[in-house]
Amino acid sequence: MINKDIIEGNWKEISGHLKEKWGKLTDDDLTAVKGGFERLGGILQQKYGYQREQAKKEAEEFLDKVCKQCKK
Repeated sequence: MINKDIIEGNWKEISGHLKEKWGKLTDDDLTAVKGGFERLGGILQQKYGYQREQAKKEAEEFLDKVCKQCKK
């Protein structure tokens, strides 16, 4: 389960990881997302043509993985 507080508290680090994984994401995209899981899914749909469920799954799995690293 993704913890919103961890995402918001580590946003700079997480946004760097997001740009590494999804290179089409711009700084403006990441500023718009600013920890909003649903917004990230929407941007992934726009930039990569993912279906809604695929975007949600990809974002959730990636954020879960990165957030576990942030806790260390």
